[in-house]
Amino acid sequence: MKTAGIDIGSITAKAALVENGEIIGTKIIFTGYNAEAAGGRVYEALLAESGLDTSAIDKIVSTGYGRNSVAFADKTFTEIMAHAAGAYFLNPKIRTIIDIGGQDSKAMALDEKGKVKNFVMNDKCAAGTGRFLEVMARALEVNLDEFGAMSLQSKQHSKISSLCTVFAESEVISLIARGEKRPDIIAGIHESIAARVSAMLARVGVTEPVMITGGVARNAGVVDALTKKLGVTIEVSSYAQVNGAIGAAVLASTL
Repeated sequence: MKTAGIDIGSITAKAALVENGEIIGTKIIFTGYNAEAAGGRVYEALLAESGLDTSAIDKIVSTGYGRNSVAFADKTFTEIMAHAAGAYFLNPKIRTIIDIGGQDSKAMALDEKGKVKNFVMNDKCAAGTGRFLEVMARALEVNLDEFGAMSLQSKQHSKISSLCTVFAESEVISLIARGEKRPDIIAGIHESIAARVSAMLARVGVTEPVMITGGVARNAGVVDALTKKLGVTIEVSSYAQVNGAIGAAVLASTL
């Protein structure tokens, strides 16, 4: 049985194919302004790369903020359910999930069967999300892909006191004017994200093993800051950014 999962996020659209418990393909593209078109494009691109026709796919599930725009999906599931299913599929021992995406962040606690026991979601502002990091990168005139490596070079982390994106940007601009080094400022930004996420995790409880998912998982500086803040080892899968799509494909196999 071949199933597909499509995760339409605010920044990227992801798709994954699963067959008999194995991941057989993944694809990531930018969502752009049209979420419905992005769902079709990422799915078609994945099928083309995998050498498959639509007739080969048995079930399709969509997730993410744009999940309802995927008209050809057989069913939709929330991001919470999809990320839980994806993380549990990648490692059945996982009990806590940190998901940091483009416009929201989540903390989830799973039971031994991979079911969500509790979760907290920040979707009211951009603080601590991919958008937050994008704004900070623009203010610092640094490529976002360089953020992780640069922050790890820091010797004296700057203090970012505000968790609001607008106020934090003003703080960053002030720090630049004072001559503080970019690696130190970036490390301070990552610490502010870790503080916000750890507060969310405190509400659901932290049980190891812990996994981070979402696009921000690619940022080694954020992972390092969270590791130090929480005092636990955080697992980062090579599939972290497409975890939601993988979970959607896994859920599709249960239809």
